Amino acid sequence: MRRAIGGSRPKVLTETVRRLAGAGLVVRNAFPGRVEYELTDLGRSLLGPIDALGRWAHDRGDEVRLDG
Repeated sequence: MRRAIGGSRPKVLTETVRRLAGAGLVVRNAFPGRVEYELTDLGRSLLGPIDALGRWAHDRGDEVRLDG
C-alpha cells in the first residue's frame, strides 16, 4: 500500500489505516508474516463520491483560487 500511495512514512500510514479501521471503513486481516486491509461495505460506499470529487477536481481544479 505504501508503494501505491507513494512517499508516505510508515508511521503516518499506520496511523491513517488505524483511524480508517476505527471509523469502520476498513478491516484489518492479520496472517503469518503479513497484514492485509480490506474496505468494508461502508468504505466501498465512499468510492462513488470520492470518484466524483476526483472528476470534479480534474475538470474544475484550475478554477479554484488558492490565494484567498
